[in-house]
Amino acid sequence: MNIELRQLLPTYFSSQQAADSGLWLRDLTVPAGSLVEIVAPSGSGKTSLIHFLYGMRSDYHGALSYNGQSLKNTDHETLANYRRKHISVVFQDMRLFNGETVEQNIEIKRQLEPFHEHTAIAAMASRLGISEKLNAPCGNCSYGEQQRIAIIRALMQPFQVLLLDEPFSHLDNANSQKAMELILEEAAKRKATIIFADLERTAFYPHAMLLNL
Repeated sequence: MNIELRQLLPTYFSSQQAADSGLWLRDLTVPAGSLVEIVAPSGSGKTSLIHFLYGMRSDYHGALSYNGQSLKNTDHETLANYRRKHISVVFQDMRLFNGETVEQNIEIKRQLEPFHEHTAIAAMASRLGISEKLNAPCGNCSYGEQQRIAIIRALMQPFQVLLLDEPFSHLDNANSQKAMELILEEAAKRKATIIFADLERTAFYPHAMLLNL
């Protein structure tokens, strides 16, 4: 799935604010299967970009499209289909159901459009060191544990594009690398694009395209 950005700019940004950006007010095409890293200091529109790419918001100038289909001109049903089958995301705020168990949070997502069998939940939880938390309420988990839950949840569905918004901000380096290894493996299975946005460059992410927002 190719991603095309044409002169994209949040409506609340001025052209002067975007003067030094490698993405805003540029014409960019991200080919299918690309590994993209976006380095974005606070206030540069990083989370807004992730929301634009996920079709959650359309408060921008310019055009954003997948395989030539404009997101702004896409109806709600088609957007829902994109999110179920083609685009997955790890939100910065994770958006978990705190009253449900860890396993329930992940399984809810898996059941919508299964890519993996249910047994993959335990396997991924073991790899990321949260096996003992599967039956615990998400609200009782630390932020670092919640980030790993959100990552596993995002990997349960089919996707051609995976959006990551500061997915390791509460993880130490060792756990971040384990999570990245799993993410890269899952993206490779699908030949998917990864859009990884963070405050600083991440040494263990093998980007093919690096953009400073």
